[in-house]
Amino acid sequence: MSRNSLYGVIAILVIALLAFGIYTYQQQSRPGIEVRVDEQGISIDGNG
Repeated sequence: MSRNSLYGVIAILVIALLAFGIYTYQQQSRPGIEVRVDEQGISIDGNG
């Protein structure tokens, strides 16, 4: 594998990791509701 193709693979992996991090941050920071059903009953929590 040549040096240029190795740099290309590394660049693609870094971009994919950054995109995954941005996606994860956006999913966790958006408002929404959480519904749980357990032995204590039904609970609804807003996280926003």
